[in-house]
Amino acid sequence: MSAVETKGDVPAALRSGRLPPGQKLESRLPVRTFGRTPELDPGSWRLGVFGLVEEPVALDWEQFSALPRAAVTSDLHCVTQWSRLDNAWEGVRFRDLAALARPLARARFATVHCYGGFTASMDVEALMADDVLLATRLDGRDLSPDHGWPVRLVVPSRYAWKSAKWVMGFELTAEETPGFYERRGYHRRGDPWTEERFWPELDPAFYLTIAVCSDSL
Repeated sequence: MSAVETKGDVPAALRSGRLPPGQKLESRLPVRTFGRTPELDPGSWRLGVFGLVEEPVALDWEQFSALPRAAVTSDLHCVTQWSRLDNAWEGVRFRDLAALARPLARARFATVHCYGGFTASMDVEALMADDVLLATRLDGRDLSPDHGWPVRLVVPSRYAWKSAKWVMGFELTAEETPGFYERRGYHRRGDPWTEERFWPELDPAFYLTIAVCSDSL
């Protein structure tokens, strides 16, 4: 069944309960980026895990590509109120990467560092989920640069700004360090099913005015 198949006037996704509150279906994958798309070279690309770990990890493209591969089909929900369903991602599970570094027990949060300067904050428990990927392919094709090539993070349980593009490293910490959008009023956790779009003590009306250009997809 297509993600946008309808019966009468009711989208199938609504009937099946797959759309979180306040979301609308999108058949394409919009490009939402703050700043320019970085020009990256696999020859100099590196991916690291550091901070509260037993063994800091720094992988080049060949080493990363040798890690176990996984295919996960999941839905992507943007804080700007669109959702694209049944995205077929291919890549490496975050937990397989993290296993190389052996996180310490007190490592509860991660700052995701990206080429281009973007950061996002995340709880490590969410990153360890079975459907969280460091994706290199989408719907049978390599990612395009605008969608995060060569590697983007995919965290289906969170709004899509947490699925950061152009990932270069994960810094594990005991306390959370808010990332780029978290510092600008977006929610620390970002659960689409409870509409955690904005941090509670801030005025959401202001942040909705910048939402159009503030999603990192």
